[in-house]
Amino acid sequence: MSDDELKEEKELDLSSNEVVTKYKSAAEIVNKALQLVISECKPKAKIVDICEKGDNFIREQTGNMYKNAKKKIEKGVAFPTCLSVNNTVCHFSPLATDESVLEENDMVKIDMGCHIDGFIAVVAHTHVIQSGPVTGRAADVLAAANTAAEVALRLVRPGKNNKDVTEAIQKVAAAYDCKIVEGVLSHQLKQFVIDGNKAILSVTNPETRVDDAEFEENEVYSIDIVTSTGEGKPKLLDEKQTTIYKRAVDKNYHLKMKASRFIFSEINQKFPVMPFTARALEEKRARLGLVECVNHELLQPYPVLHEKPGDLVAHIKFTVLLMPNGSDRITSHPLQQLQPSKSIDDNAEIKAWLALGTKTKKKGGGKKKKGKKGESAEAEPMDETSNDAAA
Repeated sequence: MSDDELKEEKELDLSSNEVVTKYKSAAEIVNKALQLVISECKPKAKIVDICEKGDNFIREQTGNMYKNAKKKIEKGVAFPTCLSVNNTVCHFSPLATDESVLEENDMVKIDMGCHIDGFIAVVAHTHVIQSGPVTGRAADVLAAANTAAEVALRLVRPGKNNKDVTEAIQKVAAAYDCKIVEGVLSHQLKQFVIDGNKAILSVTNPETRVDDAEFEENEVYSIDIVTSTGEGKPKLLDEKQTTIYKRAVDKNYHLKMKASRFIFSEINQKFPVMPFTARALEEKRARLGLVECVNHELLQPYPVLHEKPGDLVAHIKFTVLLMPNGSDRITSHPLQQLQPSKSIDDNAEIKAWLALGTKTKKKGGGKKKKGKKGESAEAEPMDETSNDAAA
């Protein structure tokens, strides 16, 4: 390996300014895409149309970047836009033929991702289609997700352990009489890797295990918080709803059906590493060909999961850079006004977590960031600028 190649190997983390710039550029695009999608969430709007608008915006914006780079830079959608409503937990990004529409008072979970040169920024946000403050159990479940996300932001930092985060977010959800949804993992992000080996469990249980891990400087994480007013044990109701897949790069198999080979070749060409939606494939052949690919584990499906009817589910996901000067949350969107029925004002443990700073203290002691009221009327997730305000 030449010196140049070695240098390139070393620089693919946040110690390289160029890498930080690519993460932040991807974040800026996905934050704007999220804003666009929220503005489209109106009663009677078709879900598939909104998903397409989100993906198209990301493709257009990334398409304008690095046009004159010496070598081709891959860029675009890192996770297809999903709109999962009410008790639907995740991954709902329907095919073009689907007629599902949004309704007044729907709780819409928006999930999307963008990458530039494989450096990924993901975001998820929950929006209730109504005017005025969100109240009652809808406010509880949203405040639970938001406060858990704020606590996680303060605990995902060098020297801390993934187990600490798992325990803390469950305590936050319980304070709002909600549950953290099982089976959701927060992952380390690396170049072209959306689900790195270092992970944080949402809930500890015998079926799902991850290795103990300590966070380190210059790492990047996608922090994924899903809360529910129900049991937090979602079910797959209909495999036909699954439309998002990712190529399992470590698996190989000689496909028997012509339709499968056709579709697999298209996937390898268009979506070699990032998750994609079946909408983006030649649709008639897609359904048929995808089945054999999934059966032989060439593709990893992202199933559409559901809590029980009547349950409400909220989702907040953000990307955080563990910079030498502290944690930098690069993806977010302000929440609607919340008026939860539960309060964490008398919960000393949660208030102590929220009082932790997100910036690394200089010697001589910098100021601490003030703990916010996670359940206050303005349960504000921090935007990029407020991070910088934290000392």
